Amino acid sequence: MAENNSVSKNKSAEERESISAQRSSRGSGGLIAIVIAAVIAVAGIALWIYQLSDGLVNTNMRNLSSWGLYLIMFMLFVGLSAGGLIISSVPRVFGVKGFGGIGKVATWVSICCTALAVAFVVVDLGGPQRLWELVAFANMSSPLMWDIIVLSVYLIISVVYLWATMRFENGTGSSTALRILSVFALISAVMVHTVTAWIFGLQIAREFWYTALLGPWFVSSALLSGLALILIVVVVLRKAGYLELEESNIRRMAVLLGVFTAVDLYFFGCDLLTSGFPGGSGAEVVALLTTGVLAPYFWVEVIAGVVTMVIAFTPSLRNPGPIVIAAALSIVAILCKRIQLMIGGFQIPNMDLPGVTTGPELTGGGQAFADVAAALVYFPSPLEFGVTIGVVSLGAFMLLLGLRMLPLKPKEQE
Repeated sequence: MAENNSVSKNKSAEERESISAQRSSRGSGGLIAIVIAAVIAVAGIALWIYQLSDGLVNTNMRNLSSWGLYLIMFMLFVGLSAGGLIISSVPRVFGVKGFGGIGKVATWVSICCTALAVAFVVVDLGGPQRLWELVAFANMSSPLMWDIIVLSVYLIISVVYLWATMRFENGTGSSTALRILSVFALISAVMVHTVTAWIFGLQIAREFWYTALLGPWFVSSALLSGLALILIVVVVLRKAGYLELEESNIRRMAVLLGVFTAVDLYFFGCDLLTSGFPGGSGAEVVALLTTGVLAPYFWVEVIAGVVTMVIAFTPSLRNPGPIVIAAALSIVAILCKRIQLMIGGFQIPNMDLPGVTTGPELTGGGQAFADVAAALVYFPSPLEFGVTIGVVSLGAFMLLLGLRMLPLKPKEQE
């Protein structure tokens, strides 16, 4: 009996040492990832400083394409920020079953994405000093100003909501107060994406943007891409041992991903039918998407959506590997949609300008980029790609540092 107890104790000690070694290895890996993200972010900041030296002329944005990659990424990350707050707040608002205690992690992901969206606006302004001009010379009738206000409130609510969730799990917060905050978080998530859509949807001069459907369409896209990002993060953290999450929760989120994909494609189909029905004023828009220069982005979006739904709605495919693939495809699809929206709005001229050149000669891209973007009114410069990678790396640094330093695990796992 004594020998058996001794063997049991030895096995238990070995298991503890093994778990400790695994945690140490994961901790070292996380630290390396933080350092790599920080180095790339610093390189991106250096490129941004170079951009500031001569102004936005260093980019490929011009008068006929005054918005570009930076605001494409702004739209993308505003949408990505939705997933965290929705996954965390909806179960509390409606009193339904959640997804296994991932609320704090999901909310932190949302905060990081919102911070990145703000960062891309700062980069696009051409200089940080212009932030003051937004306040000093605010035009309250402009949808751009509405978006700045709503986005600021959204970020503040997200931070307060995360703080309140931590207090509640520590036994020092009120469940009623947290539920009220959940309602505000959900409303602000819907509003920030609706107002962002209005920046484009209220531009009567551009056929590609001017549609009442853009508001709900932005919300559906945000739900899709935001949930996809949360799925990827949760699966990776589960694999790394950071979260103990039942696979059934991941499968439930995967089904929800398929539903959001179907809704988003439904809105897309409605918009295309309305625009391109024989004799419709938007037939040129439909042709530009389906067979024109934006066709690659359009068909990637459609095919990615179909593949996502097949994985989400096929029980035998609802495993972590295929689910991550579906989630990644969803984010790629929404990125393609943002590219279509931004470039498509400028691709169709809304005025005659004699003697003005369009295409790569106007944007001044390098020869390699000019070959790729031969028929596009805008294609990002290498500098824009570099700054964008730097900003995204800054967000990765923020996310990883928060996962390491903040108490984001469910209380029972800490």
